[in-house]
Amino acid sequence: MVRSEVLTKVPNILIVIPTLNESRYINQCLRSISEQDYEGNIKITVYDGGSTDNTVEIASEFAKLRKNIFVRSNPGRTQSAALNLASQVEQDFEILVRVDAHSDYAVDFVTNCVSDLLAQEADSVVVPMNTVGRTPFQRAVAFAQNSVLGNGGSAHRQRGSSRFVDHGHHAAFRADVFKALGGYALDFSHNEDAEFDCRLTRAGGRIWLSSSAMINYYPRDTVRGLAKQYWNFGYGRAQNMILHKSKPKLRQFAPIFITISSVFSLALALISWWFAVLFLIYAAIYTVWSLVAAVKERDTNLLRMGFAAAIMHVCWAGGFISHLTTCAAKMPLPKNPKSIQFGHSTAQCNDLVI
Repeated sequence: MVRSEVLTKVPNILIVIPTLNESRYINQCLRSISEQDYEGNIKITVYDGGSTDNTVEIASEFAKLRKNIFVRSNPGRTQSAALNLASQVEQDFEILVRVDAHSDYAVDFVTNCVSDLLAQEADSVVVPMNTVGRTPFQRAVAFAQNSVLGNGGSAHRQRGSSRFVDHGHHAAFRADVFKALGGYALDFSHNEDAEFDCRLTRAGGRIWLSSSAMINYYPRDTVRGLAKQYWNFGYGRAQNMILHKSKPKLRQFAPIFITISSVFSLALALISWWFAVLFLIYAAIYTVWSLVAAVKERDTNLLRMGFAAAIMHVCWAGGFISHLTTCAAKMPLPKNPKSIQFGHSTAQCNDLVI
């Protein structure tokens, strides 16, 4: 299939918001995304994966006040399934925008994404994330995720300049490109964005990081929720690397090394307490880092930053190692078209199938 669609100066936008038990955040998300200053047509769809709280009721009440907001069912439950379904059943849109219910958006978010997509002749626009905390523990998590120690220097987790990248937090796609690549891989409950970006870049597509479209993201606010999320992140990353035969980056090696060496350090401490020194060094780093941040920000909630970061690192590594040790079978990629022409390159997607 050849990409032949030429985007108009003011393309039609389809916004998709995947939800699953997002009653605490969906109202603020819908409010911010419905107040966009974009001059063209915007259709906002909430695809709910079977919420057991009142997410659907809140979204439905909001939709009664806005003619361009619709609430749909997402039988596949995951974010991947929601975006894929919406791209197939919704009509008359040229740009697909993915919105996270756990976030809120500046009034010019869509305008900036579309402007950069057109100006840079990109196929996808990704955006930086500013993590924000409401509750005491969530505030600690937010500061940890905004720091280099917490995020490993990931490009979309920092306030940097706009540029082409190989991955980032998904925001906007050319609809024809998203469809041509077969959308997200439904085998991925997490890390589906990185998996898609891998296929996109290998096929010659270009991803633009738009520093002008930063979003506010609200992280998990419980230890259990944070641990589960990062376990799934690590699991999905390993799944992606096995699928595409890629190697971890240095920042991804760090939590794996810290976790494995800590386990051995504690285990060998049963023989001699000297072996516990390495674990104690790690603990000291997390503790001092938290103390410095708490004093600098004058916020005692940040005393738990190190604890939050340790959960993130250990659980990410645990999920990553779990997948490597339990899943040796190779997974097929989604069915892709034989050829995609991006205007700036042409690639045979059959070459990507493992």
